[in-house]
Formats: sequence, structure tokens, C-alpha cells
Amino acid sequence: MGPPDPQAGPVPPPGPQRGAVRPPVPAAARVPSTSGPVRPRVPQGGRVSPPAPPPAPRVPQPTSPPPVPSSPEHAGPRVAADASELTEYTIVRRRSDRPGYGWRRAVHVVSGGLVNPGIGPAEQRRQELALRVRRPLPGPRQIAVASMKGGVGKTTVTALLGLTLAEHRGDRIAALDANPDAGTLAERLTGKTDATVRDLLDGVGDIRSLSDVARFTTLAGRLQVLASEQDPARSEAFDRAEYEQVCAVLARFYNVVVTDSGTGMVHSAMDGTLALANSLVVVGSLTVDGASRAAKTLDWLVAHGYGGMVARAVVVLSRDRTSKEIDTDLLIGHFHARCRAVVVVPHDPHLATGGRIELSALRTATSDAFLELAALVADDFDAGPRRPGHGA
Repeated sequence: MGPPDPQAGPVPPPGPQRGAVRPPVPAAARVPSTSGPVRPRVPQGGRVSPPAPPPAPRVPQPTSPPPVPSSPEHAGPRVAADASELTEYTIVRRRSDRPGYGWRRAVHVVSGGLVNPGIGPAEQRRQELALRVRRPLPGPRQIAVASMKGGVGKTTVTALLGLTLAEHRGDRIAALDANPDAGTLAERLTGKTDATVRDLLDGVGDIRSLSDVARFTTLAGRLQVLASEQDPARSEAFDRAEYEQVCAVLARFYNVVVTDSGTGMVHSAMDGTLALANSLVVVGSLTVDGASRAAKTLDWLVAHGYGGMVARAVVVLSRDRTSKEIDTDLLIGHFHARCRAVVVVPHDPHLATGGRIELSALRTATSDAFLELAALVADDFDAGPRRPGHGA
């Protein structure tokens, strides 16, 4: 065999020689053939082990949620104070009230009730005042309406305060005419003076129940009215002791007694009125004489040891007769500085007649003024029983 030809192609590597022994291939290096399906290895015993499941994907662990802020839903059970907080006004879900005035009422009526725009700010204010008037009582209350001067509307204020309290409260309200000079409270409210305070005193030993007291009173709406004696000869005997005896009877059957104390501050019945009163309403007017008499009434009370009562009093100023020349802001500011509150009552044609008083005949502004007065008086109900006394 001669040398390779340089013109020929590459020479293939020499193959194994015939009869030569190949070295063994390690088992780890053996590659299975892909020409057929791969059969699992059968171990001894003839049982085939299933292939191992693939590893489960790693799921991130949830983090703990942030703390929930305290709220009524997550808070523990609330402990109720007492049964007094469970009332119709605290637990009943309210629908929109039907408006009673203005364009809101017109829309509600024209739509047949399908469209209810709700009540306006003025009606909302009235509802808030009415809720204050309904404030619960810790015990019987006596309200004195006083003035050093007649003709300023003291009897009118007594009548309308009593009517308003009786209309908005569910308990018993009475109005007592303690005027020793033939007062007109019953005439303004019921027109009847057949039975008077003198008749009650004559039969006080036989009074055992409310029906016994009702024989001496007349009814104006829900307000019970006890008239003063119309005979001047008999009325002069109505002194402090008898007034206190009458009030003791009324306190047994009525929750609130509103007293028209009569004109003046020095008669005997007035002493009893102030001694028993829990609240005081002083009446004046937006005139020089009417305002000065109201201020002098306060001066007299302070001088006689009723300074605490003056500080808690409500002053009512009537616009029934006034003038543009009067600085009303100055007058109102004077009484605001001396008393708890001031209520200005506007002129009302119904009251100006001096006849029987009907709540339904009043102008809206007048009704609102007396509703505010009743709310202010009721604000003092929960202060607990007290007697005016010296500095009280």
C-alpha cells in the first residue's frame, strides 16, 4: 500500500479494527433511544411506581390585614343609661315630613304626594323647639308671669304660654289667675268665670281627685284654667296663705302651673307667687314706659333677694305698640345682659282685639315667638326643684 495521494479528499478517521475490544460505557452516560416510547423501569416484584407529581407552585403567604378602626359596628355592645332614652323620637326612623307651608307644600299637594321636598328650615326650627318643650319633668313646676305695670300684655303672655305648653306636652297643664283685682285670664281663654279660685278654697276639704278639681276649672284646648274671683270685695281676702293652699292642691294633680300674678309686686298673693315659683317670666313692651317698668321689676326682685331668679328669668317684650323712634336693639341688649333670654312678640291683630284667644287665629310669627318662649321655659325644667329665696 503506497503513500496517500495529495490530490484526494480528506481521509476519514480509521474505524475500529476488526476484532478489537471496545471499552465499556458507564451507565450514567447511556442515552436512551428516542425512537420509541420511554417505558418506566420495572423494579423487582413487578409493580410500576407512578411518576412523581410535579412540585406545586409556590404561593405567597397572605400578610395580616391592617387593624380595623374602631366603629359602632366593630365596638362591643353599648350599655344603655336607662329606659328614658328609648322614645319615639330616638328609635323610630323618620320619613320626610310633609311640608305645611310655602312652595314645598304646593309641590307636595300638586304631585298628589308623590314628590315630597321635605320641610324647610323654618319648619325644622319649629320641630326642634317642640322637642325642647317636651322635655321631661323631674317634678311639679310653677311658672310665675309678673310685671310691675298693667297693660303690657301679662295676661296675654300667661294665656299663650299655657296654651302652647298644653298643646305640645302630654302631661297636665293649668293656668291660675292670682290677680286680686278681678283678673281676665279666664275671660281671654274660655269666656267663663262661673267657678273661681275662691270657690275652690271653700271646697278644698272635699277635693280627693282630679275630677274634684275639674269642678272649679274650665277647659281651653288641653289647658285647665282656674279663674280669679270677680267680686272685688271677696278677692281682696286672697292672700299669700290662701295662694299657697291653692298651689298645694294644684301641685297634686298638675305637672305645670302657670300663674298670672296680677299687677304690682307688693300685694300678699305676689309674695306667695314668688316664694313658690320655679321659673319667672317678666313682661314688658318696646316702649319707654313698658321697658322701664320691666327693668324696675327686675330691680325690685334683686333688691328683695331674688337675684338668682332674675338671672334665670325670661323677658318678653311686646311690639303691640312701638315706634320707629325707639332703639329696640338697645332695649333688647339691656335685658339680654340681665336675664337668661329675651323673646320679642310681634304685633298680632288677633291679640289686639282683647277678646278670646285662639292659637289657630295667630299669625305664624306670633306662634313661633310663643313656641320659643315655651322652649326657653322648658329648658329650665331639668335643673331640679329649687326655691328662689335669697340668691337662689
